[in-house]
Amino acid sequence: MRISREDVEKVAELANLELSEAELEMYRTQIDEILEYIGKLNELDTTGVEPMAQVLADEESADATLREDDIVRCDVAAEILEQAPDREASYFRVPKVIER
Repeated sequence: MRISREDVEKVAELANLELSEAELEMYRTQIDEILEYIGKLNELDTTGVEPMAQVLADEESADATLREDDIVRCDVAAEILEQAPDREASYFRVPKVIER
């Protein structure tokens, strides 16, 4: 699969990036290589291969590797808001950063 220069320009525009000519070509080449590799992976016969929900092979190794989830309160919002130069209620007021 080939990706066009226009495709890269469109993605850069959506990400609000300004790319030089050299960067456009470099990223086009890199994305093209990634898509080519994905195309090769799509050619593999995965008939009979069960999808994995976890990257761990079995329950035994999962129990030895994973930790229990513990809920820990993190009440720092008031302290942080005290340091904000411009706040309204429980929100930071920030300048607009996206202009088109």
